[in-house]
Amino acid sequence: MNRLWVRISLIIGLVAVIITLFPLAVRRLGLGPERTAVTVTTAQEQTFSRAEISKIQADIGNRIWLLTWSTVAFGAVVGLGVGVLLSRSLIKPLTALEQGAKAVAAHDLTHRVPEKGSREMKTVAHAFNEMAAELKRTKLAQQNMLADITHELRHPVHLFQGNLQGIIDGIFPLEMKEIVFLWEETQRLSQLVNDLHEIGLAESDQLSMQMQEVDVGRLIKDAVDAIRPLAVEKEIDLHTKLPPDPILFAVDGGRIRQAILNLLGNAIRHTPDGGEVLVSLVETAVGLEIAVVDTGMGIAPDDLPYVFDRFYRTDASRNRETSGAGLGLAITKAIVEGHNGRIVATSLGINRGSTFMLYLPATNG
Repeated sequence: MNRLWVRISLIIGLVAVIITLFPLAVRRLGLGPERTAVTVTTAQEQTFSRAEISKIQADIGNRIWLLTWSTVAFGAVVGLGVGVLLSRSLIKPLTALEQGAKAVAAHDLTHRVPEKGSREMKTVAHAFNEMAAELKRTKLAQQNMLADITHELRHPVHLFQGNLQGIIDGIFPLEMKEIVFLWEETQRLSQLVNDLHEIGLAESDQLSMQMQEVDVGRLIKDAVDAIRPLAVEKEIDLHTKLPPDPILFAVDGGRIRQAILNLLGNAIRHTPDGGEVLVSLVETAVGLEIAVVDTGMGIAPDDLPYVFDRFYRTDASRNRETSGAGLGLAITKAIVEGHNGRIVATSLGINRGSTFMLYLPATNG
């Protein structure tokens, strides 16, 4: 009795009974004609007596009532049967959704419900399947992130353990060179932890932004000056193309500087010695466009959709010293989106350079 289709069937059955009994109730209460009027000619009056005519009229009326009641009863029975079948067919998609919800609750994220029934039912089923697919992608991303974090942390920890054990065992001498190496690994580990913290804040929508007007051109110059030693070391021509006048824009100066540094560091790492990296700034009617263009190794078309994914490296064979942990571009995207902006990566292909375009809207609120 608690099943919805049973309730609907009972309601339809009750309506059918009411419709069936209605003609009888009407006649019982005398609300309908007791006899049907029949036009009688003078010749017929001479043939039949008045009593016989009344009997004929009553008989015809009874037949009409019987035919009416039979028709209504037959229609009610047919309607009841059709109603029950329709109720079952209407409830079937809901039953499938119920089973799907239970499957998802039991962590079976591969379960999908058939997209059948009315347009509304198909829409609901499609939305449910999209939700299940998104939950599966989220769970897979969480699993991959945990595996990536473990993998990234294991590398410096193993270095610490190996080198310290070597010093303890007397294999490695306790020299300044060894101490500097361990200090550099500590810095790299600290940077990884900070990056993970930033990613966590971004994914939980807790990446705070302190908006205030800053000279974006000056901010870019400061970022370029900070990273220039890396470019000089690789003999890379690092230059800028900025407007002559200051451009005051409401941004989080520290965050945008971090985003530009991430893009510049990525460009320098992936540009061979003697290459070129250009940073440009353009003010448009709708906001700012910041571009970082390099003549480096480029990005394959298959890799372009994933360059902003955390821990993603376009070449898995690169080591961490040359390609980083794969978090810089993910953090940059989070920063840009925190300003209601967007970032786009383009490349003509392998060994044909890359371009990262950063768009900041005029209204970041």
